[in-house]
Amino acid sequence: MKKNILVIYYSQTGQLEDIVKNIAKPFEAKKEAYDITYYNIQLKEDFPFPWPGDVFFNTFPESYLQIPKEILPPSEKILNKKYDLILFGYQVWYLTPSIPIISFLKSEYASRILKDTPVITISGTRNMWMLSQEKLKVYLRDLQAKLVGNIALVDRHDNYTSVLTILRWLTTGQKEKSGILPAAGVSDEEITGSVKYGEIIERHFKNNDLNNLQPDLVKNGAIEIRPFLVRVEKVGNKIFTVWSNLIIKKKEKRPLLIKFFKVYLMAAIWIISPVVLVLHLLTTPIFWFKRQKQKRYLQGINLK
Repeated sequence: MKKNILVIYYSQTGQLEDIVKNIAKPFEAKKEAYDITYYNIQLKEDFPFPWPGDVFFNTFPESYLQIPKEILPPSEKILNKKYDLILFGYQVWYLTPSIPIISFLKSEYASRILKDTPVITISGTRNMWMLSQEKLKVYLRDLQAKLVGNIALVDRHDNYTSVLTILRWLTTGQKEKSGILPAAGVSDEEITGSVKYGEIIERHFKNNDLNNLQPDLVKNGAIEIRPFLVRVEKVGNKIFTVWSNLIIKKKEKRPLLIKFFKVYLMAAIWIISPVVLVLHLLTTPIFWFKRQKQKRYLQGINLK
């Protein structure tokens, strides 16, 4: 009997769609053993791409506070089928799973699809996904899904270069290299090469060995933890908590506060972030063992 595989994702640029479809290729190659279904989450009112600058920053408070929008219902075929494995692709917006993903997870459909089903999360991000994954783990736990694996593909360029290229991509639609700036996002080579993770997943799934899947994925490069970026994320979450609540509560001042937030965010990236980096490097000998323990935890799939 064929096993049912569901691939869930939301992708504005097409990058994440390419990633999840490459990872699904080993299952596609064995049509006699697997029935593959793709579910592209769709909002009733979708976000634009490329993003107008004001719209991008105006999305911040709802994104960070995980305020959902209405999604179009999945097909009855998807809702009425029991799946043996789910590949769950997601983006990160403002250190949080994107609004379309949150909207699905908070919908009436999520539990019907995810409950009691092994799930492998797959992200394609600039570079900061670690604490967003922690938020996603909570949703999956509450929906009684079984998280068995995680893959995080990132832009390998330095933090500051990737800021410039991602802003160019999001606001103009240009991903390709231009001038001194490299191409934005996850490299084409890494996206194409992600099929290797699908091969690892398919092998473990076929052998009923999903409990040992994550160490194998980590060993093969599916997860890279940069302790400095974990620190930046922790600081960022604290700052975003203050800003998002302020903007939501002060509705009459929202346009002005969004402008202030935009200026603050750019200052934080270019001024505060280097200070955090210096402090991180200076304290490395003191917190070495703590950071190694944190790294091992973030590479895993368990929730504290």
